[in-house]
Amino acid sequence: MTQPKLKTSIAILGCGDVGSTLAYTLILQPICSEVILVDPKKELLEAQVRDLGDATYRGASGVRVRAGTHKDAGQADIVVITAGAKQKTGESRLSLLSRNLNILESIFSSMAPISPHTILLLVANPVDILTYFARRLSGLPESQVLGTGTSLDSARLRGILAEKAEVAPSSIDAYVLGEHGDSQSLGPVQQSAPRPLALAMPDQLTPEFKASISSHTRGAAGAIIAAKGCTAYGIGNIAASICKYILFDSRSVRPLSFYQPELGCCLSMPAVVGRKGIIKAMPIQLDYEEQAALETCASGLRGVIEGGGEGVECGRAVTEGVGGG
Repeated sequence: MTQPKLKTSIAILGCGDVGSTLAYTLILQPICSEVILVDPKKELLEAQVRDLGDATYRGASGVRVRAGTHKDAGQADIVVITAGAKQKTGESRLSLLSRNLNILESIFSSMAPISPHTILLLVANPVDILTYFARRLSGLPESQVLGTGTSLDSARLRGILAEKAEVAPSSIDAYVLGEHGDSQSLGPVQQSAPRPLALAMPDQLTPEFKASISSHTRGAAGAIIAAKGCTAYGIGNIAASICKYILFDSRSVRPLSFYQPELGCCLSMPAVVGRKGIIKAMPIQLDYEEQAALETCASGLRGVIEGGGEGVECGRAVTEGVGGG
C-alpha cells in the first residue's frame, strides 16, 4: 500500500453526528495530517473543533483539526459531504432529496473553484442521486466523484454470512449492489461469495435465507434511527476507510456509488478505489433476474433524476442498501 504524501487534508462539510464521528475516526487512525471542518452553525463548528482538538493532545497522531470555509474545503485532497437535512424516523431517504439538492447547490457555489485533484465523497442521503448531481455541479471528472453507497450494507451482509458460516467477515466476498434506499422490491442483494461458501452452507443459502438477510440489511439503519435518532458510527468508520483507500492508493475493491454510463445514473457496483478515486469498475456476473432488478432500479433512479426531484415523497425508485446511514 502506497503511503500518502507528507501533508494531506480532508475537509468535512457538516459537523453533526456523522461528520464529527468521521473526524474523530480520522484522528484516531490517523489517516491524514489535517481535518478541516465546515459548517454554517458557527457555535457548533467551534465547539466540535475544540472537542476534537482535545482528542489530539495525548496521542502522537500529529493530526491538526481546524475550522475552515468552503473555499478552504475546495482545495483539500478529499471533500466529504455529510451536510444535509436530517432523516426523520420512518422517513424515506428520497424524501430528503429536494432539501438536500438545494444544500448541494449552495455548497458547490461556495467552494468554486474546486481543485482539479480533489476527490468528492458523498455521504448525505439520498446518496446515489446526490452523487449523480454532484458530478454535474462540481465539474470534476466522473472518476473523482463517488458515494458511500452500499458499502455499509455490504459490511452488514458479510457479517451475517460470516456468522452463519463461522468464519471471519474478511473471508466472505459478498456485496449489496444497486441503490441505497427504501424499496424492498428494487435494488437486489448480490452475493458474489466464492463457491466454498455454498459448500460450507449447503442448507442455508436458500432463497428464503437470502430474502431474510436482504430485509435485515435494508432495515438496519431504520431500526437504529428509530431507537436513537441517527446512525453515525458505522457510516463514519466506512467513510474513513474509503478516505484511507484513496489517500494510501490502496487499489482496494469496494462497492461504491459512481456513475454507470450504461445505466445512466449513479449506483453501487464493485470498483477499484485509489488516489484518483474510481480507478476502474470491476466486472461482476449477474444472472438474468439480478440484472433485470438492477436495470429496474436504475430506471427508477433515472425517473427521479429527470424529474429534478419532483414527487419524491411518493417515489419508490430506491431500495435501502442501508449504507450511508
